[in-house]
Amino acid sequence: MTTTTAITPSRVLRSEWHKLRTVRSTWTTLLASAALLLGVGILMGATYTPGGGDSDIDTVVLTLYGSQLGVLALAVLGILVTAGEYATGMIRATLTAVPRRLPVLWAKATVYTTTIFTTSLLTALLTFLTAQIFLSDTDQAASLTDDGVLTAIAGNAAGVTLLGLIALGLGAALRSVPGAIGAFVGGVLIVPEILGMLPYDAMDTAVRYFPTQAAGALGSATPLPGAASPGAALLALLLWAAAALAVPALLLKCRDV
Repeated sequence: MTTTTAITPSRVLRSEWHKLRTVRSTWTTLLASAALLLGVGILMGATYTPGGGDSDIDTVVLTLYGSQLGVLALAVLGILVTAGEYATGMIRATLTAVPRRLPVLWAKATVYTTTIFTTSLLTALLTFLTAQIFLSDTDQAASLTDDGVLTAIAGNAAGVTLLGLIALGLGAALRSVPGAIGAFVGGVLIVPEILGMLPYDAMDTAVRYFPTQAAGALGSATPLPGAASPGAALLALLLWAAAALAVPALLLKCRDV
């Protein structure tokens, strides 16, 4: 007599978590992102001069400036989580084990989101507190209990996580690691900057809700001039991430593999 193991969401989640934590690239990219955030934060704190060009920058933005670089590593990890399986051919075994397919995508997104948000939040807290050692006697001195600081740190973590989730969706849709990286860098990072230079007020308003600009608004303890409100920025990022996942979900239902 043979027995079959029921495919449940928890088992699919455990499978995806096992794959994520046992791949060397996961720890390499997480360490790279953390090192960039912490290193740049310490550099900004150690080299800060009161009354200089950075004196009008929000304290959280100043100390977590490295997240703009770290998000690239997290985006690459998101792409590897999905497109990497197509590159190795492992996706065939995965979809054979889970014939309904969509639970695989949702499990990958859930495991990735949980891992990245947790590590990003802890790293951001450590970076802020470390940078404040250097900033304690300056006009950029702040604590976690100051208005908006803890919310901005959490917002920074949420922003980079959702940007990475968009990259994960691109990887699942394009099924190519180089192609997804190119699409993320070009479409998510570069195109909004080009559109923002166009002399049209409507375009300037629209660009505020593009992924990178919305993520920036989430990570500031004080309102940024010309940026979306934190609530609107979070909603925009959630919609971008949902759209990025909806495309591969549709393709999984329509394609053979």
